[in-house]
Order: sequence, then C-alpha cells, then structure tokens
Amino acid sequence: MSDHDATQPDGTPRNESPRNESPRNESPRVETPREETPTTRLRKELPQEVPAAVPREERPEESGKPTLTGRQRLVQGLWPPRVSRAQLIVALLLFGLGFGLAVQVASNSESGNALRGARQEDLVRILDELDDRSQRLEDEKQGLEKQRQELENSSDQAEEARRQTVEKEKQLGILAGTVAAQGPGITMVVEDTKGTVEADMLLDAIQELRAAGAEAIQVNGVRVVAGTYLTESGKSVSVDGNKINAPYRFKVIGKPQDLEPALNIPGGVVQTLEKEQATVSVERSTKIVVDALRAAEQPDYARSSSQ
Repeated sequence: MSDHDATQPDGTPRNESPRNESPRNESPRVETPREETPTTRLRKELPQEVPAAVPREERPEESGKPTLTGRQRLVQGLWPPRVSRAQLIVALLLFGLGFGLAVQVASNSESGNALRGARQEDLVRILDELDDRSQRLEDEKQGLEKQRQELENSSDQAEEARRQTVEKEKQLGILAGTVAAQGPGITMVVEDTKGTVEADMLLDAIQELRAAGAEAIQVNGVRVVAGTYLTESGKSVSVDGNKINAPYRFKVIGKPQDLEPALNIPGGVVQTLEKEQATVSVERSTKIVVDALRAAEQPDYARSSSQ
C-alpha cells in the first residue's frame, strides 16, 4: 500500500486516531460529591425565585408614552371634575344663597350710604317722623282702651254700644270713600311737562302718605281707597280705571306736620319725581275737603259672621 493510500482525504492517516480523542481504555473521571451545608439544603427546599413582572401600565417605555410627574398625575385626577347630580344641586343652592346675601348686603349698604350722606336737618326730620308714627299708634291704642272702659262702665251698655257703632260707621265710611271728609292736611301738585312720571311713582306717593297717617286721599277727582290700583294709560295714568292727566293734584287729610316731611325725606317721593324732571309743590292747609265718593260695593263672597 502506498503512502497516498494510507492517508484519508483530509490528510489524516487512516489508522491513526484523532489527537483529542481519549484512549478507549481510559476510565471516566468521577466527581467527588461536595459536602451538603445548611444553606444549600435550605435553597433546595425553597421554591425557585421568580423575578416579579412589572405591570404593563407601569412600563411606559414599552407603550411609548412619556413618564408623568406627580403633579401631572394629580391634575389628571382632578380635571375634568366628576360631579354627581346631588353635588350639582347643592352647588346651585349655595350659589343662590350667596347671591341673595350679596344683594341684601348691597341694599343695606346703599340705604346706609343715603343716610350717612343726609344733612342733619333731614336726619332730624326722619327721627321726628318715626316718633310721630309711634305716637299715632299709641294714641290709637289708648282710644281703643277708652272705648272698652266706656262699655264696661256704662249703665246702659246697649245704648253705648249703639253710639260707638254709629261713630265707627262714619269712620269706616271715610276709609271706604262712601262719605265726604274734611280736615287739616296738605295739597301736593305734580307738574309733568316731559311726560316722564309713571304710575308706579304716583303709587309710591300714595303709599308714603298712607304710612305717614293720611286718612283720606283724592287724586284728580278720584277717591283713593284700600283697593285702589294705578295703571299706565298711554302717556297718562289711570286710577281705578279712570284716566287722569297731568298736573296730578293730591288732596290729603291728615296731620300736616307728618305728611309733608314724609314726602321730602332724602330719596323719597319728591326727590324721585324731581329726578324725572317733574316739578312738585306741597302746601299745608288747615282745611282740606275730600268730596269725591265711591259707591258702596256688595262683596260677592264675604258675609257678616253675625248673620
């Protein structure tokens, strides 16, 4: 056999074993077992540790979203607000309450500013008017007590009761406008050349006169009673459906010392009408005649309880 035949294609002799191959009769190496310690024994007994998985929402790098700061997370939690129906109702009620208190405080401050800016003479006049109103109420109380005593002390109580009934009827007739009346009082004339005086302004004048103790009022030939109403009628005013034109003439029976100051108080009737470019004149008199009458009306439903 030639040398060429004795070699394999890779140049290795055919009968020659590889260099790294162990001899066939070489015995395998046996590793000596290590001595088991308590630590290794405990590791075998415990389950294998598994790394905790990070929640997907806590790994912003996987979703491509930027990491939010604590302030940004707080803003996201607070806005947009989540409002329930009950919270909305409570909020509306609190808003209405606060608005009402603000309006009341503003109204009180305006009235207080008007009094603070008033002159000393005006303040004295207002105090006098309040004193006069208190005195009128006290006089009325004493009159009622006197009537009660007369009824209790009269020997003929039936006759005394009849007399007081007739007197009371006259008084009620004056208030109801069914009888004429005369006495001290004032005359107020309102000139309205610009046509700016409205029905509510005249109604305020009537209310102010009543509060000052007016017992009978007549406006341009129309008797004013408890149920009187004023309405707009084009460029003029209607009183109980009766159209009246300027100048508006008020004939009022009452104590002149009370009626005139009530109209001239700061922010009162006279100043309000003058702001509307109307001219107001008030004149006291010892005798005012109110002769406009109203027909006695039979009530539709009300009846005397004595019947």
